[in-house]
Amino acid sequence: METEIQLLAKEFGKNETHVKNVVDLIDEGYTIPFIARYRKEMHGTMDDTTLRDLSDRLTYLRNLAERREEIKKSIASQDKLTDELSKQIDEAKTLAVLEDLYRPYKQKRRTRATIAKEKGLEPLATKILIQGIGLPAPEALAQSFIDPEKGVNTIEEALAGASDIIAESISDDAGIRQKLRDVIAKNAKLGSVAAKEEDSVYRLYYQFDQPMSRLQSHQILAINRGEKEGFLKVNLDLDRELALGTVKRSVVKTNTPSGKFVEAAAEDAYDRLIYPSVERETRNALTDLANEGAIHNFALNLKPLLMQPPVKGHVTMGLDPGYRNGCKVAVVSDTGKVLDTTVVYPTFGERQKEESIEKLEQLVKKHMVEHIAIGNGTASRETEQMTVELIARNRGVSYMIVNEAGASVYSASKLAAEEFPQYDVNLRSAVSIARRLQDPLAELVKIDPKAIGVGQYQHDMPQKRLSETLEGVVEDCVNAVGVDVNTASPSLLKQVAGLNETLAKNIVVYREENGAFSGRKQLMKVPKMGPKAFEQCAGFLRVPESKLVFDNTGVHPESYAAAEKLLNLTGYTLKDVTAGKITELPERVRQAGESKLAAECGVGLPTLRDVVKELVKPGRDPRDELPKPVLRTDVLDIKDIVPGMILTGTVRNVIDFGVFVDIGVHQDGLVHISELVNRFIKHPSEVVSIGDVVKVLVLGVDVAKKRISLSMKQVQGS
Repeated sequence: METEIQLLAKEFGKNETHVKNVVDLIDEGYTIPFIARYRKEMHGTMDDTTLRDLSDRLTYLRNLAERREEIKKSIASQDKLTDELSKQIDEAKTLAVLEDLYRPYKQKRRTRATIAKEKGLEPLATKILIQGIGLPAPEALAQSFIDPEKGVNTIEEALAGASDIIAESISDDAGIRQKLRDVIAKNAKLGSVAAKEEDSVYRLYYQFDQPMSRLQSHQILAINRGEKEGFLKVNLDLDRELALGTVKRSVVKTNTPSGKFVEAAAEDAYDRLIYPSVERETRNALTDLANEGAIHNFALNLKPLLMQPPVKGHVTMGLDPGYRNGCKVAVVSDTGKVLDTTVVYPTFGERQKEESIEKLEQLVKKHMVEHIAIGNGTASRETEQMTVELIARNRGVSYMIVNEAGASVYSASKLAAEEFPQYDVNLRSAVSIARRLQDPLAELVKIDPKAIGVGQYQHDMPQKRLSETLEGVVEDCVNAVGVDVNTASPSLLKQVAGLNETLAKNIVVYREENGAFSGRKQLMKVPKMGPKAFEQCAGFLRVPESKLVFDNTGVHPESYAAAEKLLNLTGYTLKDVTAGKITELPERVRQAGESKLAAECGVGLPTLRDVVKELVKPGRDPRDELPKPVLRTDVLDIKDIVPGMILTGTVRNVIDFGVFVDIGVHQDGLVHISELVNRFIKHPSEVVSIGDVVKVLVLGVDVAKKRISLSMKQVQGS
């Protein structure tokens, strides 16, 4: 039997040594970001996504192995574990196959078959199932099993009990169940019809019929929810004769005295036991597959949202729109410090709107506000219109609509109360909205990723699996960017590899009591910061105030000596790094020979290349290389949009059937998957991500329904 290392290496197409190194590092407690960034030589430069997939698969294989041993132990305790069965269990590749093999030996609730066995009819069932040509007919065999004391009064009762036993044994046969699953996968259709005469969001599925092989994740999840809410009746449509034939061929021997009897028992097994069970399994498997697809899509969308380029170094005003309670306002400094707060009421009438503009204008001038972030929730449209009028009087100011999903969750949280005890819950959300424009990553890490709203049906997902996946995305993003140890919040710090909530808080407390950190080494003085935690977190924590320039780069302290040697070998100094004068370093390294320099510096080639990147751009933020967010000074109304217009917009959400794009009219437009590119794609994420700035052509506008149809491919082709 293959080892877990061999299986993983084969599945991922990786070197066994590299896979073993990854498994060992995971077992030693190292985090994925650390392994991905600072142990490249050990794993052959796998990226963080591959490493997480490998880690997930490792967990599955270990759970499988654990279940395998539990099953073997259970069967052995019944003295029924044969060498052949043990081999089958060892070779089972999935939990489903494993459970199929265990099914006949599971302790069952009292069934018709167990009652028949209690009456002593199992030997009769065994004889009939053999279907030997020379054996008597079932009626003759049943004669000797009549026993009134056991409740078997007639031949018919004996045969009925034997049929029940045979039906259950057929149902428990792992091979038959697997064959039937294969038939279902190739031939079954999932169908749904309306359960009530009432229009709903599920109208697309009131007459729905789709082969399993063509089902999309969003369709499965929508049907499941529609069924749960009572709007749909769902069925798995399968040709009964085709499926029944598969079962019969596996157990029935024709031209024997018992053949017809076994055939009838097989039919009973299929209708009463196998099909209902396999139908449930199939629906569950479809749901699991759809959940994994939806979770994957959620993660795909979350990453670009977190990695949106920050709009740093500008005083920003955050507006949290609202009707009844007014529009909450917060002004924050270029470093995110709250400078001012207020509430205005632009939706209460023209006079109040004018008063609101005057009040905001005073704040703009007082604090020299450059950007305004507007939440996209209730009353956003009116707030945007007021902002445009405000900007008309204050040239040089621009605005952006910010996705406020999760802002209310954050503002009512314990974390927000600790951060802003002096502010009302509503004002906290205005602060969060302003900071989302300044540094999306630093602000969004304070919120449960599930509340950020970049997926579909997130409340229907297995919450533990969804949380683990999304937390992994957050962790990868934070560590890819790096964290300023002297300004980061505990929420941001705890996402750094090697740090937990306690250590993150200890860092902040130490900083407050002792002043800003002057170097990475000083982190070792933080309570509970052990050597292993320091090893993992040091490379991801930046110390801009340090006299040693390496402390503000992604170069790990373990590679400082190698970095200095590289500089010496290429004719540079630390002062050159600080002054940003080493733009020719890559060329000098190439000329000297990468492999030779790596050997002289005592590091591997991947580490050498990473060091070179950091020395060329010390303190770089990978988000700065992405297209900047679109800041606006004017607003369009949906009534202003007409087919044929070409507009610039920002991708707000990517789902299975298309992309929602903010084109500055408050209502996002939809680019259907068929209008993305002039080639076949399986999913929109193949060509766009959240935060992308794209050009779109308006195809159609429905003002009444507030729907805008857009095309990207027709702009590309023009």
